[in-house]
Amino acid sequence: MTHYLCTTCGVQYEASAEAPAHCPICEDDRQYVNAGGQSWTTLEQVQNTHRNIIELVAPNLYAIYTTPDFAIGQRAHLLITPGGNILWDCIANLDASTINIIKQLGGIKAIALSHPHYFSTIVEWSHAFGNAPVYVHQLDAEWLQRRDDVIKLWPGNELPLWDGIKLVLCGGHFPGGNVLYSPAGKGMLLVGDVIQVSADRKTVSAMYSYPNNIPLSAREINVLHAAVKPLAYDSMYGAFGKYIKTGAQAAVDFSFERYLQRIR
Repeated sequence: MTHYLCTTCGVQYEASAEAPAHCPICEDDRQYVNAGGQSWTTLEQVQNTHRNIIELVAPNLYAIYTTPDFAIGQRAHLLITPGGNILWDCIANLDASTINIIKQLGGIKAIALSHPHYFSTIVEWSHAFGNAPVYVHQLDAEWLQRRDDVIKLWPGNELPLWDGIKLVLCGGHFPGGNVLYSPAGKGMLLVGDVIQVSADRKTVSAMYSYPNNIPLSAREINVLHAAVKPLAYDSMYGAFGKYIKTGAQAAVDFSFERYLQRIR
């Protein structure tokens, strides 16, 4: 029995004797099936051809990403905090070097996911770090392709963690799409691509589907904006190496108003 990984989205599936016939995450119109057709791999195969980079991108914040790119190519982030470290979002590749380095940084107390496209190998990561709880919003539970007791479904609009850190429901890209807020320094948001940092690193946007260019409605943008508006933050860290190091809150306010003006 093998836990297969979809090569396009990188999500790991329940163990089976043969590769699944379909990847529901990729067949959804927020994602896509590779033009060459559905294909599968395993974590062991990925470990043989890829390695991870762990990069300090801000005080107490490390980006973790795979080279060469695998699947979507997103970054996870490890937030170092006095109360314990948080892995925000996840990547598929997990090897001995990654585990060793993260343990030297204090390990992982909890894992939190912004939305299903980054579910990847969350159970493997949890088991490697003492069965750390994996927080997934209950509105996105249907997209879980591998179940385990470590996965904790959370309800409502916010999930407080520790040291003033909390998960904040935003919706938009997925009903359970959420961001991680930390009050450290001048405040920061880790957003995956629930909010997407733009190429200019001065503005942001949000989409129902990024690869298929499907926008969100005005109502959805207003809900997302209202969710983060009460938070005090100066920096923002996205899933693809694009960061706003200062002025992030003003960038969000400007960008979502611009979005609404364009679709009215």
